[in-house]
Amino acid sequence: MTKSDRNKSKEGLTEKDPDIEPEESEREEGAEGAEDTAEAEGAAKTEGAEEAGESPDTKYLRLAADFQNYKKRMEKERFERYSEGKKDFAADLLPILDNLDRALAQTAELAEGEHDRAVLEGMGMIQKQFQDALAKNGVCEIEAIGEDFDPNIHHAVIMEPSGEYESQKVSEVLQKGYRMGDKVIRPSMVKVAE
Repeated sequence: MTKSDRNKSKEGLTEKDPDIEPEESEREEGAEGAEDTAEAEGAAKTEGAEEAGESPDTKYLRLAADFQNYKKRMEKERFERYSEGKKDFAADLLPILDNLDRALAQTAELAEGEHDRAVLEGMGMIQKQFQDALAKNGVCEIEAIGEDFDPNIHHAVIMEPSGEYESQKVSEVLQKGYRMGDKVIRPSMVKVAE
């Protein structure tokens, strides 16, 4: 195509040959047309939202509120997972504390000499340190002796008559129970007076 043919095609005097590539100006016009179409579609969506009663500001506010709710929900779930992990870890440590308590009780009965008393005192210090570490993390023993039987925190294994305690009162603790905050880690295994 010669220069004069190009000028004629620009003026619209000659027909366009389909085998010939469009000129740069024609490409630019096509790009501008696509942008105009996208703007028109965006405006139509906005008009549709406004017709539905929602302005872009309302959409933004709703999106911001949804995001805030999402953040709060994720924070709550993270805290619950952390608390469950602490609770599970404490539950794994409780049998060790039970065995330490049994060892101390047995050693106290059999202690005879100076050496035995020193070992007993050292084990008592370890027990106290263990209990303090659990308390520091919110784990506390469930008080049971003399309390009303509560199936939510007590596990009754024996019921027997008692002259010392009223009916439905805990008369003896067979295995200590523990809680962390409001959650029971392990219920107390108890004897209940009839």
